[in-house]
Amino acid sequence: MANIHSQKKRILRAERERLENRRYTSRIKTYFRRLERAVETGDDAAADNEHQALVQTIDKAVKRGALHRNTGARKKSRAARVRRGPSEQ
Repeated sequence: MANIHSQKKRILRAERERLENRRYTSRIKTYFRRLERAVETGDDAAADNEHQALVQTIDKAVKRGALHRNTGARKKSRAARVRRGPSEQ
């Protein structure tokens, strides 16, 4: 454990930021699973909604710094491929 007061504060802040980043990444994984499930069942309306929510969440995570911009672009590209469905790939 750190002895310096500013380092103790920095440790607490780093933990808060880590948890914030985990919330974003976890939400992205959840939306991705929902998108895959909606595409499998053939529910176009639900798939569109899930895809839109996923892209918005990825953009927010990139803006906040929880994801690198290339990682965000890769995830959005993969989501678009999943959204198109298996027949059009």
